Amino acid sequence: MRFDITLLYLLLRLLGLLPLRVLHAIGAGIGRLSLALRTGTAHTTSVNLKLVRPSLDAPAHATLLRHVMEDSGRSATEIAKIWGNDPERALDMVREVRGEALFDAALASGKGVIIAAPHLGCWELLNYWLCRKTPMAILYRPPRIAAIEGLLRKVRGALAPEQVRAEGAGVRTLYKRLAAGGTVGILPDQKPRAGEGEVAPFFGQNALTMVLLPRLAARTGATVLFAFAERLPRGEGYRIHLMPAPEGLADADLSLACRALNQGVENCVELAFSQYQWHYKRYSADTWKSPYD
Repeated sequence: MRFDITLLYLLLRLLGLLPLRVLHAIGAGIGRLSLALRTGTAHTTSVNLKLVRPSLDAPAHATLLRHVMEDSGRSATEIAKIWGNDPERALDMVREVRGEALFDAALASGKGVIIAAPHLGCWELLNYWLCRKTPMAILYRPPRIAAIEGLLRKVRGALAPEQVRAEGAGVRTLYKRLAAGGTVGILPDQKPRAGEGEVAPFFGQNALTMVLLPRLAARTGATVLFAFAERLPRGEGYRIHLMPAPEGLADADLSLACRALNQGVENCVELAFSQYQWHYKRYSADTWKSPYD
């Protein structure tokens, strides 16, 4: 690793010594500060919440916005506890798993498993939990700073998933792994590039939606499960959720399949609404008038 990345790793290890509740308290404070400073993140979050919760009056919107910004801060600072500890020690913070039998049955079927993991809760801890159960490949886009990849390999250790780039060769790798009965993970709410998605409703608003996951499910017959790691209050740890996909996700009609995909994400988000990454500009596209301007 580069010298600066090594320093970052050492800082993570140092911060990882703090109790989770302390890290979450620091993160919540950062979130409130971002809101007070009216940062771009706070603005985007506010716009998204007005789009998906239009019935809220001004005080209710302000309260929800504060809760979401606090959880956004927690998602940043808790990484020190996840990456700053050995993966097995990090997994000691998992207090409950709901739906594990669904995952076990899907693995036992031998037909392959697609884990749809939204930007919700603590997805790095979810990766650890899944990789302890079975080898897994995840579809990802390389970080803007290439040296960060070395850090990811270092902190994830033995529970690191195979990282497959979101390009032609990487997609072929996913098909092969699923055909062999393996497991792959995809962020189902990742906004696709122009010309690579379908428009489908997401919390009542049109959103450009990926078609890759429905196509993988349709062509391979793999079981699709939605999953996330819910952040428990007062730094008590995490709860893993695994949920079945809505009917129609593998439909040949991509408009129906993408509608089902977004419904699956919604089902997860409603269980931990403030823990979703609401600062993501999901409701934008090159040919649309942006609501974030």
